[in-house]
Amino acid sequence: MSDQDLLENKTGVRLWIKGLLAAFPIVLGYIPVGFAYGVLAHKAGLSTFNILLMSTIVFAGSAQFIAVGLISAGVTPISIILTTFIVNLRHLLFSAALSPYVAQWRKIELSGFAFELTDETFAIHSTRFDVGLVSKAEAFAINFTAHVAWIIGSWLGVVFGNLVADITPLALDYVLPAMFIALLVMQIHQQTQLWAAIIAGTISVVLILMGFSQSHVIIGTIIGATFGAWVEGWKKT
Repeated sequence: MSDQDLLENKTGVRLWIKGLLAAFPIVLGYIPVGFAYGVLAHKAGLSTFNILLMSTIVFAGSAQFIAVGLISAGVTPISIILTTFIVNLRHLLFSAALSPYVAQWRKIELSGFAFELTDETFAIHSTRFDVGLVSKAEAFAINFTAHVAWIIGSWLGVVFGNLVADITPLALDYVLPAMFIALLVMQIHQQTQLWAAIIAGTISVVLILMGFSQSHVIIGTIIGATFGAWVEGWKKT
């Protein structure tokens, strides 16, 4: 192996380590939330194989929780698929926002990246990409670390599910919102971003109180992002 190859390998390893460290806040949230999913899925009667398979090939927290609830209620498979599809429509916004930064990547790389893109990894990537940190190794390390953490959390929930009669006292449902708040704070560097976040959050809360149980996040995000984009454009004129 040449010196150039050794240097490239060392650089790749360093980038992967940086990606692993960047994903640490996500890991802290994914393991307990994945644990809650594993417990609920186990109590719903899903096999260990199916629970872990869902965490591997679906890898979408809210969709998996909804799917487990619908499975418990005996809802038809097509209804479950359509419901989770609607819930995850927000990923179209994530992909559209990041696409300018990864336009030069190969299609197979884009496919792998998009497959593991979640709300939380999007928050990390958008912050890093915006300051020029668009390393493929780091990006994939972040996604991979988050995915593994989610699978481990799901497995722990299956293993110890019988020991937990009720997960409510554990307040695991607060872990995910707390993680989102931390990730949001990391992204806010300007007043415009703060106001966009406040507007999006306020509209989302108002809509869910009005009964918009599935689309409130998407609508709030679109309005908040549109406001932010309009203000930024107005400042430049």
